[in-house]
Amino acid sequence: MIKGIGHIGFAVKDLDEALQAITKTLNLTVPPILEKKEWNMRAAVVQIGEIGIEILEDSGQGMIGQFVKAKGNGLHHVCVLTDKIEEEIETLKARGVEMMDEKPRVGIRGKRIAFTKASALGGVPLELSEP
Repeated sequence: MIKGIGHIGFAVKDLDEALQAITKTLNLTVPPILEKKEWNMRAAVVQIGEIGIEILEDSGQGMIGQFVKAKGNGLHHVCVLTDKIEEEIETLKARGVEMMDEKPRVGIRGKRIAFTKASALGGVPLELSEP
């Protein structure tokens, strides 16, 4: 069962530049930067009330890097929270939703996650995440 929105993910070419812009514009504290060297990825989450804005930079050719190369900086995904990620994957598949991840994997923040293909939300992937 979906419990709510966890965060909204943005893919960017330059994480430091994006963080400076969003924190200055919205008068927010700069959050810590998370790094996953084996994925060539860096990320940070800015909290606005109960919703996180996840900003992702990929210096390699991963999913985020390919997105930025093709489309530039922009909305990458919407994350929803669920306590039963395996069941939610099966429910979505039964509804005809195509999954990028057939099984959960550990994301950059250490939580189990799974992504749908972009067609799930009319061109934007849905990320399932444990709280």
